[in-house]
Amino acid sequence: MFKSSTSTLNYFALNVFTFCLFSFQSFAQKKDVIPTDVAQISPAPYDYSQQKIYKGLNMKSYYLTMRDGVKIAIDVYLPKGLENGKKIPAILHQTRYWRSPELRFPFKLFSDGLIGTMGKAIKEFVYAGYAIVNVDARGSGASFGSRPHPWHDNETKDGAEIVDWIIKQEWSNQKVGSIGASYSGTTANFLLVNQHPNVVAIIDLYSLFDVFRDISFPGGIFHRHFVNKWGLYNSKLDNDEFPRKGFVPKLLLKGVKRVRTKNRRATFKAAIKDHAANQSVSKTSVGVQFRDDTPKSGAAKNGDVFSPHSYIDKINGSGAAIYLYSGWFDGSYQYATIRKFLNYNNPNNKLTIGPWEHGGNYNCSPTNPSDAGFNHVAEFMKFFDYHLKGMKNGLYDEPKIHYFTMSEEKWKSSDVWPPDAKQQTFYFGEKNALQQASPLVKDAFDTYVVDTTVSTGRNSRWISVIGELKTPHVYPDRTERDTKLLVYESAPVEAPMEITGHPMVELYINSTSPDGNFHVYLEEVDETGRVYYITEGLMRGIHGISENKESPYKDLIPYRSYKREDSKPLDVNGVNKLYFDLLPTSYMVPKGHKIRVSLAGADQDQFAVMYKSIPTWKVYHSEEFPSKIILPVKVK
Repeated sequence: MFKSSTSTLNYFALNVFTFCLFSFQSFAQKKDVIPTDVAQISPAPYDYSQQKIYKGLNMKSYYLTMRDGVKIAIDVYLPKGLENGKKIPAILHQTRYWRSPELRFPFKLFSDGLIGTMGKAIKEFVYAGYAIVNVDARGSGASFGSRPHPWHDNETKDGAEIVDWIIKQEWSNQKVGSIGASYSGTTANFLLVNQHPNVVAIIDLYSLFDVFRDISFPGGIFHRHFVNKWGLYNSKLDNDEFPRKGFVPKLLLKGVKRVRTKNRRATFKAAIKDHAANQSVSKTSVGVQFRDDTPKSGAAKNGDVFSPHSYIDKINGSGAAIYLYSGWFDGSYQYATIRKFLNYNNPNNKLTIGPWEHGGNYNCSPTNPSDAGFNHVAEFMKFFDYHLKGMKNGLYDEPKIHYFTMSEEKWKSSDVWPPDAKQQTFYFGEKNALQQASPLVKDAFDTYVVDTTVSTGRNSRWISVIGELKTPHVYPDRTERDTKLLVYESAPVEAPMEITGHPMVELYINSTSPDGNFHVYLEEVDETGRVYYITEGLMRGIHGISENKESPYKDLIPYRSYKREDSKPLDVNGVNKLYFDLLPTSYMVPKGHKIRVSLAGADQDQFAVMYKSIPTWKVYHSEEFPSKIILPVKVK
């Protein structure tokens, strides 16, 4: 719907996580590329053009004073020409990545500040008769206060007070929705913890469910690149600094938008001074390795304090409808999104997973990588029109779940996750074969000396969640990178094979180290030998062989607590069984192509090495120790 913005501000938004209000876009496509992710039947396209009855907007900035005296900066956008007595719904967005930038003179003379994707999306909603309330969360942007840790209890309570203010406005129809992506998507979840009766629906985009396993320690392995970069960027933003170097941003940007108030300069300086007390996650994570470790700073007992999974009952008790939304290359957040769908019980909840990265800017399907063609704004408008305006627009004539099968390039729908599938097992075999027959040989294994230099590179799902992915061509060089890994490859498949759901891997390994990183990649190999990435799983050795615990929430795989007391070192003198999941996917392997499983002991650009000495592995594929991968193959 919108043309791609190449402005510095749009670049800024992508690279410092301003996936804030509607950080998504439907790009104009190159003439030689037809986007395959465009909505066709289910999800059905939504035409809201008849609702765009307003031709402009008005914006005002405010400081709202919270219960403890802390002042919170907000921008309110209303339709220009809104009739007296006309009541409209509001959409609340709470971010910690600057609600809006402040342009320097003279550039601000030529812009209303609504630049790029975010600005265009705000206009679309306001023109269609919505109020937008955009907020700098406590301790960030132009707001006062400090942040002991992300999603602090005070931040959650602020949300309820802001809703109280909204419904008192003369233009309010008493219905409030919330939307957010990444950090602000989680904030929308925490808004529901208040169980405010006027918050009736939220859209939660590209966000986490369990802080420890979804982003900080996937598989129990420290996500070093993300945590360190995220902490650094946030610290700079909180000090009113652009996080990246460059002449053009400094020329255009003054910092975060100031609130138009008396003694504006002194007021703003006082707000920034408050931020000096903020705790950086990169510093508070030092020394933390297990879920139950307490940060040395004392900022929080552990990450469970600020994880939505700890508040399932309160979120369900809100009664709000929730639209959950992610992409297959959105770090591990597509699984976080699925788990939220499994645990949040409102019958009006919906789930969509496309071929996108963190933010939905790109269609990353390897068959047809391109800018995203899906009209995200229209899909969100359809959801809010139903819940905030009471429009019967066919939203629930469709199944609850939409997912995109990559390579087949097709949208599919279901009312349950995962869709019906049968388990198909491929065993590791001799001569690096991946076979459907279980091995019959005894004491068979392959030896692999772990290469600590291997990496998934700069175009990965993990780079996506830090906002550094700048292309839809993800994992372009797997053919070369696999030369450093231990690989097993099947014969060509005899018919197209749709893998939809949660692959599982069962490894039988002897390692010279009592701990380790275990990275497993599921891939496709075409007739020319080119390798395409499908998905991956990872597990720290001391968690991979620990006993499965009862999960505190509904899950589809064996749950591991990742607590110190439940960890167990690998037996360096014996064979260890590691059974864990690969991240969910939906992918069609064409007839005549091969399936490959590749094993690595590191991903140096992303994850910390969790062992002291370089291990040598024996990966068994014998009758007694049959290493294998179990694939969820869609039932036709």
